[in-house]
Amino acid sequence: MVKHSTLSAGIDTGKRKLDVALAGRVERLQVDNSADGHTSLSAWLRRYRVERVGIEATGGYEGAVVAKLRRDGFVVVVLQPAQVRAYARFKLQRAKNDRIDAALIAACAAAVQTIHAPPDPRLAPLAEHLTMIEQLGEDIARLKTRRASPRGDVRISALWTAEIAHLKTLVRQEMAALLAAIRQHEDFAKRLDLIRSVSGIGERTAVAILLRMPEIGSLSREQVAALAGLAPYDRDSGESSDKRYIEGGRTRLRRALYAAALPAAFRWNAALTALYRRLLAKGKPHKLALVACARKLLVQVNAVVARGTPWIPQVRLLPP
Repeated sequence: MVKHSTLSAGIDTGKRKLDVALAGRVERLQVDNSADGHTSLSAWLRRYRVERVGIEATGGYEGAVVAKLRRDGFVVVVLQPAQVRAYARFKLQRAKNDRIDAALIAACAAAVQTIHAPPDPRLAPLAEHLTMIEQLGEDIARLKTRRASPRGDVRISALWTAEIAHLKTLVRQEMAALLAAIRQHEDFAKRLDLIRSVSGIGERTAVAILLRMPEIGSLSREQVAALAGLAPYDRDSGESSDKRYIEGGRTRLRRALYAAALPAAFRWNAALTALYRRLLAKGKPHKLALVACARKLLVQVNAVVARGTPWIPQVRLLPP
C-alpha cells in the first residue's frame, strides 16, 4: 500500500452541507456550506495538519469554501467529476453516498501528482459576469426560435420581438460594464489588447479567451488546444484506424472559438482562409475544417501573448 507523506482531505459539496473525510483515516466532519461552516472546517483541517484538500467541481457551490481554504494557506485541488468517477471505477467502488464520496475525493486528491497554481482570484467575478452575458445570448436564441414558430400569432410574436430587443440592449450594457471592469487591471487590459490584435478575434471572443483560459501564452500549442477541447484524439486499436475526434475541454471557450472561426476563415484571417480551403479541397467536411480553424486561431493567440507583441497580419505579396 502506497503511503502519502502529505495528509489529504476530501470534501463532498452540497448546496447546504459539506461532508469531509481524511485520506486513509476514519475521522469525518459535516459542516454547513456557509461562512461559519467554512471557518469551522478550516480549524478542523488545521487540527489534523492537513495540507492538501480535494473538492469536486459542483457548478459553483464549491467556490466560497475553495476561496476560504486557499486564503488560509491550504493547497486546494479542484477535481472534475469525470476524474472522480474514473478513480472510483479504478478502485472498483460502486457504493455511493456523501460520506463515501468525501473519502473517495480525499484519496483521489492524494493521488494527484501535479499541483497547478491556483487561478488569479480577480478572474472569478469577471468570469461569472461573462457567463451571465453568455446566458442572456442563449435566452435570445431561444426566443428567436419561439418567434419563428408558424403557429405563433402576431401579438405573441411582437412580445418575443420586444423581449429580444430588451435582452440585446442588456447584453450590450453588460459587455460594456465587463470591459470596463477588465480594464481596471492594467495587466488584463494589456493581455486583452494582444488577444484582440489577432485577425478574426472580436471583442467577445477576446474576452472569452482572457477569462476562460488565463494560462494563455504560457502553454504549448498542443496544451492550449487540449484545454479548449479542440485537440484531435486518435481512436486506433491494433490494425483498425478510426476518425480523429475532439473531446472534453472548456465548453464555453470552445463555443466562442468555433463561432469566431467561420467569419475569421471567410474574411479576416488569411492563414485560416488558406487552411479552410486546403481542408475542403482534401474532401474534409465543413465542420471539421471549422474546428481546425478554431484550433489554429487559438494557437495564433497563444503565440502572440507568449511573445508579448501584437499580431502582424500576413501580407500577400504580388509578383512584380
